Amino acid sequence: MHDSWDLPCPHIHTITAVKADEDEFGHVNNARYLNWADETAWSHWDADVPEYPRKDFATYDLGMAIVRSEADYLGHLRAGDRIEAAVWVTMSDRRLRAERRFQFRRADTGDTVFRSVWKLVCFKLSTGRPARMGEALKRHYRVLPAVADALVTEN
Repeated sequence: MHDSWDLPCPHIHTITAVKADEDEFGHVNNARYLNWADETAWSHWDADVPEYPRKDFATYDLGMAIVRSEADYLGHLRAGDRIEAAVWVTMSDRRLRAERRFQFRRADTGDTVFRSVWKLVCFKLSTGRPARMGEALKRHYRVLPAVADALVTEN
């Protein structure tokens, strides 16, 4: 563990749950965690490669699509709870495939409430077919050395 994060060097996006995030049971709906993971992934992109704004993705004609996701819901949240949402790139062949991991913690206690793994593939936006990553995607979808080292010791 790395300061109670699963891996070192997380990109952290802070979120505060609001009443609209809650469901009929009075806690944040499970689907909302996935929306937050998506927000966190985009926050990571924006911070990592600001010279390639997402509004220009149609121009690049490349994107990443989730082909598999796994999620573990380990706690519940309510409106007003602050969440530290962390993301890492944990695998990339720098051609077609990549993987992201997420860990969400309660900001007040540090307790992990959610983990997820997304398997991604690069595709051409105009055709929907797999395509090789462009330079911006290769740059962003790289496994940081400290993360790679931690993944080796994790197994």
